[in-house]
Amino acid sequence: MSEQARRRPPKPHRRPKKDPVRMLAFEVLRAVDERDAYANLVLPPLLRKAREKEGFEARDAALATELVYGTLRRQGTYDAIIAACVDRPLREVDPPVLDVLSLGAHQLLGTRIPPHAAVSATVELARAVLGEGRAKFVNAVLRKITRQDLDAWVAEVAPPYEKDAEDHLAVVHSHPRWVVSALWDALGGGRAGIEALLEADNERPEVTLVARPGRVGVEELAEAAETEPGRWSPYALRLTEGGEPGALEAVRDGRAGVQDEGSQLVAIALANAPLDGPDARWLDGCAGPGGKAALLGALAAERGAALLASEKQPHRARLVERALAGNPGPYQVIAADGTRPPWREGSFDRVLVDVPCSGLGALRRRPEARWRRRPEDLDGFGPLQRGLLTEALRAVRVGGVVGYATCSPHLAETRVVVDDVLKKTGGAELIDARPLFPGVDRLGDGPDVQLWPHLHGTDAMYLALIRRTA
Repeated sequence: MSEQARRRPPKPHRRPKKDPVRMLAFEVLRAVDERDAYANLVLPPLLRKAREKEGFEARDAALATELVYGTLRRQGTYDAIIAACVDRPLREVDPPVLDVLSLGAHQLLGTRIPPHAAVSATVELARAVLGEGRAKFVNAVLRKITRQDLDAWVAEVAPPYEKDAEDHLAVVHSHPRWVVSALWDALGGGRAGIEALLEADNERPEVTLVARPGRVGVEELAEAAETEPGRWSPYALRLTEGGEPGALEAVRDGRAGVQDEGSQLVAIALANAPLDGPDARWLDGCAGPGGKAALLGALAAERGAALLASEKQPHRARLVERALAGNPGPYQVIAADGTRPPWREGSFDRVLVDVPCSGLGALRRRPEARWRRRPEDLDGFGPLQRGLLTEALRAVRVGGVVGYATCSPHLAETRVVVDDVLKKTGGAELIDARPLFPGVDRLGDGPDVQLWPHLHGTDAMYLALIRRTA
């Protein structure tokens, strides 16, 4: 080294520029990965904090939301592309590094952010959260990704449809292969239908409000916000782009709520199912977190009926209490196990059991669930679902109706459960649920109903209505 080089002062270390939007998005992704958190629960409080402390504007919140959900929805596709750009298996890439790379890939391939800006901002994020050395690795990988657009990358990394249809769809539409297979079995039909469903799973869902009858009218709620009418439910309103439900007084005080139209339709169908005999006692046997219970309670109140809302987990039972607070009619909330119920047989006229399930019907809202669930999870849900439905049929009186609902279209959680329980139980029959979804088309052959995101714009809710006959 020359004397001049020895005397040259070292370059000052440049501190990375912290971009609060991308830092927040990274923080959410780490929570999802490290703590199995759900983005829809982690993101809102972080955004509120950022508005207060970072001066976040609406466009900042919108970008952070897009970065989080876009990255999670397209994670499978981005993983395949990143794998083609690194010299090691993805399992050997540190998870925080992979999160930064996925954020960068989404900006490059899934947004209109200019490539140079996407790379620069992501490398700065890497410097801030990973250090200079790994930031160089991130920079090198992202520059490889800039070689092609998304369509070209997918054509390169996805196997041909003719060679392996399920794996092709899994990479192109960013779903695990087993989920593609399960959804295809439930949907039936050919390629067009399953592709439309998988594409719908990757779209941003609308925010839908429910005006709880007897507490607030649809017209009154519509005057308080920029909305459009719901497609199917008479109590539904869809918030227009940028609407914030928490800003509405009716939502804050519980007269209205945020609820997918599919969930509303399930509650309405049970409430309107024909009965033989009295109609005074209703049960929601799996009531947490309280959305369906609040609508059922309001509908029951209109008829002078009383609702018992039961939820096994005490903390979820408290959420149900909050949702039902102010209900105009009689109700009670208890913490109880629906498979070992405290009520006597034949105590109720109507019973709803919206059972715990895989959640494959709500992948638009919880995209991370597709990567978190495993096929073996259904082995755990199955006995619980059968137990809850069996006890629900005991809880209803002869002539009363049970609604079995899931937010999953997986056949192992829907028709298979219902068929198994009916074969073992006896004294019960399926009734046609389709007439109780007035105006809703493409409901299949019945007698049960399966809603779909791509056909109905709802979560993939399932409902079977069962009348106890003996």
